[in-house]
Amino acid sequence: MNDVIKVQGFSNIDLKDEFFDSLKDDYPGFENWFEKKQTRGAEAFVIYYEKKISGFLYLKEENEEDNSISPVFSKMKRLKIGTFKIDAHGTVLGQRFLRIILTKFVEGNFSEVYVTLFPKQEGLIMLFETFGFKLWGEKDNGELVYYKDIETTENIYLDYPRINMKSNKYLLSIYPKFHTDLFPDSKLQIEKHHMIEDKPHTNTAEKIYIAGMKGIQDASANDIVVIYRTASGGSAEYTSVVTTLCTVVEIRHMKDFSDMTDFINYCGKGSIFSERELETHYKTRKYPFVIKMLYNVSLSKRPNRKALIEQAGISRSAYPGIMKLTDDQFEKILELGEVDPNYFIN
Repeated sequence: MNDVIKVQGFSNIDLKDEFFDSLKDDYPGFENWFEKKQTRGAEAFVIYYEKKISGFLYLKEENEEDNSISPVFSKMKRLKIGTFKIDAHGTVLGQRFLRIILTKFVEGNFSEVYVTLFPKQEGLIMLFETFGFKLWGEKDNGELVYYKDIETTENIYLDYPRINMKSNKYLLSIYPKFHTDLFPDSKLQIEKHHMIEDKPHTNTAEKIYIAGMKGIQDASANDIVVIYRTASGGSAEYTSVVTTLCTVVEIRHMKDFSDMTDFINYCGKGSIFSERELETHYKTRKYPFVIKMLYNVSLSKRPNRKALIEQAGISRSAYPGIMKLTDDQFEKILELGEVDPNYFIN
């Protein structure tokens, strides 16, 4: 994939990069650990900024008991976040890494995922707590242990990326020019030259969608949204596809904001639009609805309009801007899209 985040072997990563200096300071055995990973062919997720490493993520499957943690970790299939470090530069990269972690957690059928953090890492602790990690205990070296399991809470952030199937379901259209920058893991094969960049609206799990179509106000918090990428250069029958599942955080109207600054701050890093474009949207109110959504999962297969009509029971005359789906239609889309059932809370 043409993505700014690369899966790279430890043997091809420069341990002398200044990015690793703080890890060497915090973990006395870090260099020896890293060199062992190099000889064993281990891989990590790496991102570079101005030719220097700016983000590094290493994940490891564990099945054993861990006595270095108090209370002790009993034997269980866990996903360990071995190393998670970001040099922040305003692009919300931590949330992109978190999506990678939680996707592997769900699709790998792990019972738990955990991370160890020093108390001084307040920003990362807040990020992990927002998305359902809870304090378990401490390690011998003073690190705090945070874990996430498969228990559900009916809170879309704490349960993320899993989705509660009891909610209403909607189909929501998005133009191709916006689609892949907002939903990087939903990139199509025909977009092989599209570079997924290190941008806030790409990295964040919270997406902002500004729209004006009628019926959008009928959706509400916790509803499920199926993203429908509209036609791109060919017949809609074959080039319009469903790609992504999201969950509605809330829907607001432009008039709900106290002023333009309030609106721009709300859209924050989740909008694909520049500040100037957001100002125009606020002034014209041509598209008065603002949807905040969580980006939950990308479909493995991308059913096109033809399949939606012929196999999922979508009416050919239905308005694709926004459309309420029946449970049967939604479940057929999941089947056609080959979505891992572990993502769903029944």
